[in-house]
Amino acid sequence: MSSPTNTGADSRSSTVAGGLTVFAAVMLLIGGTLSIFRGIMGIAEDDVFVHTANYVFKFDLTSWGWIHLVLGVIAVGVGIGLLRISFWARLLGVALAGLLIVANFLSMPYYPFWSLTVIAICGFVIWALCVVRSDDGTLAA
Repeated sequence: MSSPTNTGADSRSSTVAGGLTVFAAVMLLIGGTLSIFRGIMGIAEDDVFVHTANYVFKFDLTSWGWIHLVLGVIAVGVGIGLLRISFWARLLGVALAGLLIVANFLSMPYYPFWSLTVIAICGFVIWALCVVRSDDGTLAA
């Protein structure tokens, strides 16, 4: 039998899990939307990007645009899945946020402030999706 105290703890635990998942979903939607915009700007070869010489990870600006556009579209899809509190979306959200961090780090010389913003957002997403644990120590579903 469970006592009323345990019921309150379970309710509070699921509220925290749901709140952090919604936080991660919203942040991933924002990060994905920013990546989509950055991808569109890169494909259009907009003049807002800095052109760097002698950069080790130098790709054509259009290539970076497509990379960011694809990752952004997937991020928005995963963010919608997170709003539905799907366990698959939590796992994929952590992996995708990691990929977005790597992509933004590698393309940082082209648009540094935007890259740092998306890296910070994705760091919060990873934190929010990884920190939630149930009472038995496993990931809360």
